[in-house]
Amino acid sequence: METKRYVALDILRGMTVAGMMMVNNPGSWSHVYAPLRHAAWHGCTPTDLVFPFFLFIVGAAMAFSFAKFSGGSASVAVKKLVIRGGLIFITGLLLNAFPFYPLNPNPDLSWGANYLNYVHNLRIFGVLQRIGMAYLLGGLLALWLQKPKKIGWGVVAVLLLHWAILYFFGGDDPYSKEGNISGSLDIWLLGKSHVYKGYGLPFDPEGILGALSGAGTVLLGYLTGGLIQKSRQKIDAVGLLFTLSLVSIGLGVVWGAWLPINKPLWTGSYVLYAAGWSTMLLAFFIYLVDVAGHCGKINFEKLFYPFKALGMNPLFAFVMAGVLGRLLGSRMLGWSPWFYQHVCIPLLGPEELGSLSFALCYVALFILMAVVLHKKKIFIKL
Repeated sequence: METKRYVALDILRGMTVAGMMMVNNPGSWSHVYAPLRHAAWHGCTPTDLVFPFFLFIVGAAMAFSFAKFSGGSASVAVKKLVIRGGLIFITGLLLNAFPFYPLNPNPDLSWGANYLNYVHNLRIFGVLQRIGMAYLLGGLLALWLQKPKKIGWGVVAVLLLHWAILYFFGGDDPYSKEGNISGSLDIWLLGKSHVYKGYGLPFDPEGILGALSGAGTVLLGYLTGGLIQKSRQKIDAVGLLFTLSLVSIGLGVVWGAWLPINKPLWTGSYVLYAAGWSTMLLAFFIYLVDVAGHCGKINFEKLFYPFKALGMNPLFAFVMAGVLGRLLGSRMLGWSPWFYQHVCIPLLGPEELGSLSFALCYVALFILMAVVLHKKKIFIKL
């Protein structure tokens, strides 16, 4: 019974990782379909849902994992949380630092000057760092609160605290790029040179304050995983999850009238909105795998097997995709621009379609890798 539920979770996790790799590796950033771009600031595109999907799944899987410690000492679970959260954060930092020296160094600077400039501008936060911090904080809260009702109130407290910090410590427009406290806090902690600058100013969308509301995403996933475990009939679980998903989406939209749905700030309205869609998709895959199972000649578990394999080696695939992307896109190798220009564009046409085809080929490469690892029963975990 638990194995089947894990299969649905693994499939959704695999599809989420595939989505993360697809939106991060287009053939050309100048030619990307609108749904595959992040919202400029407020708002939510399909791409903006990918990351919270993963955090939600982290929480749902945590509920299954913590069931092993029920009735026993919580110290083992705490130790596991601290070690794993720290390893995920360090892995993300090392991925940011890779290849530990600029692949395209400034020819006017010496080796040492290039290295110092590289270290001086190293970004500290990132996707894996956010996962590690939210996983640790969400897990500690789940262990402390224990009961679903208390955890539910914990989610409310976390999201309201995050909102209060944004509202009362921000500027005249506390949810704007320039006026939010989240970016100022990261700059105060790390300095301008160590935060993301893709918004036209120093602001990190995976900064430390968002880890607080990110823990809310993890806890909502945790509550959902607990509901799945306790449901006697899977079709009942599907119906309940579908209903809850609509409620969560609705609450996110309503709250969004006062607190904008915003991924870079990871606002509470965004947490509820994204968690609703996460719950809906999880219900959908539980239905396909555990309720429908075989529909005519279609075996849904086998149909989604490539994503199941990817979902069982998610962080390894994500890290390797980042490493390979940096190497292949550099002047040193130059494979990515060559493949995009000489294969994707001639076969599928220029601009957005060619760019998307490159991204899909990139994802297919790592799905193939995941299938091989799964066949050999190799699972690389932190």
